[in-house]
Amino acid sequence: MVTRVTDRDFSSFVRDVRKRAHVSFRELSDSAGVSNPYLQGERGVRRPSGAVLRQLALALRMTTPIMYLRAGVGRGEDGSATPLAIATDRDLTARQKQTLTEMYEAFCDQNDRTAK
Repeated sequence: MVTRVTDRDFSSFVRDVRKRAHVSFRELSDSAGVSNPYLQGERGVRRPSGAVLRQLALALRMTTPIMYLRAGVGRGEDGSATPLAIATDRDLTARQKQTLTEMYEAFCDQNDRTAK
């Protein structure tokens, strides 16, 4: 049975992590480099981009794969299942998952720049 992650679930997750880290809404906005209105994701923004998820993960000191999973991102923006595969691989450590995700995203960014 597949459980669908709702916007409310993700919003609650971000709020809980932010509060446990003793970070104000404004501090999170500033450190993630995301505008206050966009960061309303804590209050229900839909479909945050991969870039925003990476920035939030960094600001909250958590791994990007975990943020992808909590946001319910099963596939990357290009339709790739790679981020989910990395995040759910039981043979990898958290650091290995983070490194692989960063490498994958760097390759995708490079391909996007080359295609333009």
